[in-house]
Amino acid sequence: MTSIESIRRFTPDRQTRRARLAVSALFLTNGALFANILPRYPEIKSALGLDNVGYGLAIAAFPAGAIAAGLLAAVLIRRFGSARIAVIGTILTSLGLLSAALAPSGLLFAAALLIGGASDAITDVAQNAHGLRVQRRYGRSIINSFHAIWSIGAVLGGGMAAVAIALQLPLGVHLGISTAVFGIVALVALRFCLPGRDDEVEADAVAEPAELGETLRRGMSPRTVFVLIALTIIAMAGAVAEDAGNSWATLYLGESLGAAAAIAPLGFIALVGAQFIGRLIGDGLTDRFGQRAVARVGGLIAAVGMGLALAFPSVPGTILGFAAVGFGIATLIPAAMHAADELPGLRPGVGLTIVSWLLRLGFLLSPPFVGYIAETESLRAGLLVAPVAALVAVALAGVLEKRKPRG
Repeated sequence: MTSIESIRRFTPDRQTRRARLAVSALFLTNGALFANILPRYPEIKSALGLDNVGYGLAIAAFPAGAIAAGLLAAVLIRRFGSARIAVIGTILTSLGLLSAALAPSGLLFAAALLIGGASDAITDVAQNAHGLRVQRRYGRSIINSFHAIWSIGAVLGGGMAAVAIALQLPLGVHLGISTAVFGIVALVALRFCLPGRDDEVEADAVAEPAELGETLRRGMSPRTVFVLIALTIIAMAGAVAEDAGNSWATLYLGESLGAAAAIAPLGFIALVGAQFIGRLIGDGLTDRFGQRAVARVGGLIAAVGMGLALAFPSVPGTILGFAAVGFGIATLIPAAMHAADELPGLRPGVGLTIVSWLLRLGFLLSPPFVGYIAETESLRAGLLVAPVAALVAVALAGVLEKRKPRG
């Protein structure tokens, strides 16, 4: 290949650059939508008269919806295209979260979250599939930059929520603004996504239920089964630790530690902000030290940081503890997904689909468990799931890739 041909191959055209911006906007929107409602969960909990157990069960409806709909994404993407499904899913997610904010009862709150979670799962798969299409045109890895932008969106959404709380904006007004703004962003982004479908890339990004069933019927080697289970647990551990900040940070800082209403959301914001930094530098660290070492060190940072915050509770220390969790677990889920997608003996998309689907069990099981511990013991005790989950990831990190020798 001549130097001119090489430049042409790796220099994206205008349409591809615009498509990258469009996918970035979808990831930003996806992160911001959910982050707008999370810091207001304590307000919803109080308004609906939920105890910790009821609250934990209600918010578990979001990942329950994601698990129920996760495997449907492949069917929809292959029929309608990833860009269109990502945008439709975004609109439905935003409407589900708005309905949750306006729900008059705990049951309707959970039902709205169930719909929002189902839509979010489909959106997640679709925007990643379209990101892979854009990446293919770039000729180099850019998928991690999209996930970093998701974290920026989460920080933006958390910041919007903190401002709304400080201004005492009603939930309906706040979430109505969020729904309108990010719905418009998604619709505009659709205009600049890649046209049509790329069946090869989008087929490799996901696997339909029939393909998963065929893989199970055909059987996998014991080694592949073990590694797939270990990777799923690592991803679930990342989900459990992350959910501690998503679902409980604002409540813990506000109710248990007495932080002001405008300060309490900073625990969640610190987690997603530090997660963004961890993902931003994660590729470089992984290339230099390998997935295994980065996961082990990151898990230890999360476990020690949150462990100290719980052992010596204070508002500043707890905010730093949640930041340690976000930074430490930043690469766990991406590393597990990447390793699963490259498992020998599985066609592309199968391992990734299995891990992406099952990791949501962490988000599903964590809220009711923490809620039960919070109700019977204390929320401080319930939040021990975060450092424990991080240590589980450390223990299983041996299945991840070591540093590649430099040629």
